[in-house]
Parts: sequence; structure tokens; C-alpha cells
Amino acid sequence: MKVIEKTGKTIDEAVELALKDLGVSREEVEIRIINEPTRGFLGFLGGKQARVEVALKDGPAQKAGNLLKSIFKSMQLQVGMNIKEKDHEMLINLEGNELGILIGRRGETLDALQYLVNLAVNKNTETRKKIIIDVEGYRKRREETLQKLALKLADKAKQRGRNVVLEPMSSQERRIIHTVLQGRDDIHTFSEGEEPCRKIIISPKK
Repeated sequence: MKVIEKTGKTIDEAVELALKDLGVSREEVEIRIINEPTRGFLGFLGGKQARVEVALKDGPAQKAGNLLKSIFKSMQLQVGMNIKEKDHEMLINLEGNELGILIGRRGETLDALQYLVNLAVNKNTETRKKIIIDVEGYRKRREETLQKLALKLADKAKQRGRNVVLEPMSSQERRIIHTVLQGRDDIHTFSEGEEPCRKIIISPKK
């Protein structure tokens, strides 16, 4: 957390000087008054200026980064982070050697890590920010794999004339399957079961 001290004739003046140095608005900082301004003898001799301490509040990116750093430290992993922040979304790409442990089977560990960071960062906030965590482009590769699988199994369902049941997937991965097949007029898709064992069914139209 970045902290600076400033003095001024008034508290407001000292705060404004600090905000100017930090390049932020008053809503983005926490202010602590160190000294109230005092008037000296006859209005000028021995007077003291106002002194304030102004600290930047932790933003979403800093909160997410600090949490991930503590997790990686406990796992004894050396991980680089590239954070890109938009208005309502944040993409965190993790980089390093042997990070398969952070992906897990079918991305389950990565999804759990993403869920945890979303909960922590959006706790007690008015505006929710969607946080997506990736490991060196894994999610894009996984999406492409699922798209190819969906097309292959859709053809299989059509040729055999019966339903094809996919393995359980997260809601995010099921959405990829539904989306890539929604334009087909020879099959339709639906989900059944309870989380985390919910599955997609690809069914031929009769």
C-alpha cells in the first residue's frame, strides 16, 4: 500500500496535494490526520501547518495479485503474473515452469483458484468485477479442443441416431459446447444432472 504525507495551510489543502502526487481521486484513498493546523501568536508566530497521511486503497488488481502471491509462496512456486484490467473484467495470465499443478485435471484446479480469487476480490464491493485466470493460454487451447470435440460428437450422434453423453464439465465448458452447436439444425443439446456432475447430452433431431 503506497502511503505519503503532506502538509498544508488546511487539511483540505494537504489532502489535495497528496491526491495530486498520487494521481488519484479522494474515493481511492484512506486519509489520516496527523496534525490539525494551529494559529500562532498574533495569528502567525509559532503556528503549525496541517499534516495528513494519505494511503492508496487496495484496488481489485492489487488484491488479486497479493492473494495469488501468498498462495504461490505457500506452494513454493515461482509464478509470473500479467494482469490486464478493464471496466468490469480482469484477465490474469500466469507464467512459469511446470505450472500444470495449477491447471489440474480438465482445468479443475484453475477453476477453483479463479473462483477463490473472485470471491475474495468482490467481497463487500458494490461493483462486481469478473476475474478470469489463465495459465499460458491454457483456456484458449481447451476451448479449441472442446469445439472440435463437440463437432465430432455431434456428427456421431447424427450418424448413429442416438444420444451422445459427454463427461461432466464446468458451466463455463458446457457453455462452449452449447455455443458451438447452437446453429446446427440436425441435433440439439441440453444438460442434465447436478453440479459438479452435470453433463451435456447431444441428441439427434428426428
